[in-house]
Amino acid sequence: MASQDWFDKDFYKTLGVAKTVDAAELKKTYRKLARKYHPDSNQGDAAAEAKFKEISEAYSVLSDAEQRAEYDQIRAMGSGARFTAGGQSNQGFDDVFSRFGQQGGGRGRPQASGQSYEDLFGGLFGQQGGGFGQTSGGYRGFGGPTKGQDVTARTTLDFVTAARGETISLQGEDGRPFKVKIPAGVADGQKIRLRGRGRPSPDGGENGDIVVQVKVRKHPVFERDGLNLRVTVPVTFVEAALGATIEVPTLGGDPVKLRVAPGTPSGRVLRVKGRGITSTKGTGDLLAVVQVAVPAHLDDAAREALEKYREVEPGENPRDELMAKARG
Repeated sequence: MASQDWFDKDFYKTLGVAKTVDAAELKKTYRKLARKYHPDSNQGDAAAEAKFKEISEAYSVLSDAEQRAEYDQIRAMGSGARFTAGGQSNQGFDDVFSRFGQQGGGRGRPQASGQSYEDLFGGLFGQQGGGFGQTSGGYRGFGGPTKGQDVTARTTLDFVTAARGETISLQGEDGRPFKVKIPAGVADGQKIRLRGRGRPSPDGGENGDIVVQVKVRKHPVFERDGLNLRVTVPVTFVEAALGATIEVPTLGGDPVKLRVAPGTPSGRVLRVKGRGITSTKGTGDLLAVVQVAVPAHLDDAAREALEKYREVEPGENPRDELMAKARG
């Protein structure tokens, strides 16, 4: 950062701390603000991203003892103070920067003497080494401390565990074991992010996250449909034709009784409120899909009864509507 930018900006005000703040309190304040305005937590929010840039810029300077000392001296010039350094007396801040604009350079590079900002301010403040206004690290070019790397872990859950939720032990890519609470209703392919539990930052920034990728095994009976659970329920031809009360299984609970109305066709959905998946987004329903089961084998009595039924059944062709639609 150019020294003149330091002259114009109040980093203590940006972070909301006193000029006497110590390193521990400074770091604590920065982390709190960084979590609040971090771009990952405010996606698409330009104002939050700009604020994050400001606090990262401020912390990168104030957290470095040498840079903070330089910054305090530069800011002191704003009160009208004059200084003497490098054999020059009564030289003001504007005088210093005017030397960089002798040939129309404005705030650009030195034109006449070949001096850089580092050379000039190193002489003014008596630096023995290191550059002026240098920062370490950086997040997306913002100049603040970098976030630690994320750690990825994977787990495969059975259907019931995913539906109910559970605390499990896993091992990350770095080999370290850790516990993670699987929330109720987690879905296949979902990622669970454990903020701040990944690798540490190399320069005092936020820790990375642990990202758990979840795979859920299929259930032999139930299938998820959002927060709803679908189950296919076979019924006999007689039950479908004449109506019946049947039992339907629920996930991990007692069966429920459902009424099948007379003339119920295959594919009709019977709904049981509140017996689906429960998560932070709500609770789904149990959807029982009726499937009329056709017997594979008939004894003589059953065959004879069906032959008699065929003689008296309505003469309607159930495929007439289908054929009409197909012809357009």
